[in-house]
Amino acid sequence: MSAYQKEYQWAEQQPESFWQHQAENIDWFEAPKTILAKDNNGIERWFPDGVMNTAWLALDYHCEQGRGDNTALIYDSPVTGVKERYSYNVMRDKVAKIAGMLASQGVAKGDRVIIYMPMIPEAAMAMLACARLVPFTLWYLAVLPQRTSGTN
Repeated sequence: MSAYQKEYQWAEQQPESFWQHQAENIDWFEAPKTILAKDNNGIERWFPDGVMNTAWLALDYHCEQGRGDNTALIYDSPVTGVKERYSYNVMRDKVAKIAGMLASQGVAKGDRVIIYMPMIPEAAMAMLACARLVPFTLWYLAVLPQRTSGTN
């Protein structure tokens, strides 16, 4: 049996044990004590008491681990022919700047943010900036005008 098959079988047969082990590999702000629990509506929630920030894990963590100069994002546009690489350090700094701009505009936890941008590096940076500040980000591309027509 391959290593993949063993992991898959473990995840399938003992999901709480498997995911508890996986959670140990994540740099949590506050590690979860509960692996799986049901909320008031009976919906199962993984790691309900754990605290993390995916934007921090995507960028800052790598910078702290000495990988800041490694490539975090490659932009290769077949439309414009532009090819660019962004390191973790550069991405972290740009995301922090965008997050600061959003915060200065009053965006805070609990707010909803719509990002209406083409598929450019700044769209990914904006999403990560929102993840630093707010728990929920809507990201629509071409469908946004149709979904927001007639709204305030």
